Amino acid sequence: MTNTDEALATIRAGFHLSAQRVYLDGNSLGALHDTVRRHLDTVVSRQWGEDLIAGWNKHDWINLPSTVGDRIAQLIGAGPGEVLCCDNLSINLFKGLAAALELNAPRIRIITEAGHFPTDNYIAGGLANLLGPQRCQVEAVEINTLETLDFSNVAVLSLSHVNFRTGTLRNLPEITARAQAQGALVLWDLAHSAGVIEAELNRHHVDMAVGCTYKFLNAGPGSPGFLYIAKRHQSATNPLPGWMGHADRFAFEPNYRPAPGITRFLTGTQSVIAMAAAQAALSVFETVTIKTLRQQSLALTQYLMDQLANNPVTSGIECLTPGEAQRRGSQVSLRLEHGFPISQALIERGVIVDFREPDIIRFGIAPLYNQRADINIAVTTLADILKSGIYREQRFSQRATVT
Repeated sequence: MTNTDEALATIRAGFHLSAQRVYLDGNSLGALHDTVRRHLDTVVSRQWGEDLIAGWNKHDWINLPSTVGDRIAQLIGAGPGEVLCCDNLSINLFKGLAAALELNAPRIRIITEAGHFPTDNYIAGGLANLLGPQRCQVEAVEINTLETLDFSNVAVLSLSHVNFRTGTLRNLPEITARAQAQGALVLWDLAHSAGVIEAELNRHHVDMAVGCTYKFLNAGPGSPGFLYIAKRHQSATNPLPGWMGHADRFAFEPNYRPAPGITRFLTGTQSVIAMAAAQAALSVFETVTIKTLRQQSLALTQYLMDQLANNPVTSGIECLTPGEAQRRGSQVSLRLEHGFPISQALIERGVIVDFREPDIIRFGIAPLYNQRADINIAVTTLADILKSGIYREQRFSQRATVT
């Protein structure tokens, strides 16, 4: 066993994963690690329970958005003071897009992708409705048109690093450089890449980025988002100014004065408990590099695609995820005519996947804890479900609120 194998085995042993289930949904919600459980117990029982309000100073709760942000920065290739862990992805996207419009005035165009995660385009559209057409216009384009798109009057390009449906990884360095060459700023959504792919934001001169901590970063359901703004852009205005972003929070001045640096992009008080979960979850990454996790992810996703292709029952399934390693995120997406009931049959059999409309089953690979044995069980189970036709039973077509 190599040092890498030993490190991953040690990390894997700390996750709460049942032997009766194969968890392949880390691209939606990461698993709970013992480190997080223990730290939350400490924060709730001792820090809050015993120290009460003194915890803001004694345990430095007040600076968690910055200290946790700096930990995230190490995973996405940013520097100290360039990332805040706060709010959620949608709110941070609003802040980033508004700041980009200010920085790149008088340009008013926001270019998004037609296949973006819907909330990203909802937020852009909401900003446009708020500001009016004289100040903001949004255009959603197909991703394959970016190579010929004229960016000369574009304020900001907003894209997903990994497409949430297909698992396709976009060429961040090339797209960023092309848009910036014509004066546009670029904002990347790292929701499906943070923690599994080397984004290297500073190396590739990325302007802004947003993401979440509840997927591959394993910080828990509804855990905070994060916002990256390159230091060269941190003079921009926070469109949601609040007392936490004030230059002197406890002076309680009637007029707003922005704090220096990225701190000005804080708005209200953040959840200490949620921040503590993120802080502990990120500590799990201290013994392994993102490069190692990327290699593990690529090996496992390739193994999954190979196993599907080699099984006579599953070999004909359409795989939407690219076979080329450099174009693949950390999931494998399959298109199946009866995708939803098949996904529910898999879940009933202990293979936890998720479904995306209209016909996509996603197998998320979390390299911190998934391994080949999980994939073997998943493919065998899928083949058995397809061969038996059990997914046609009515109970598998019943939909819960969350799919």
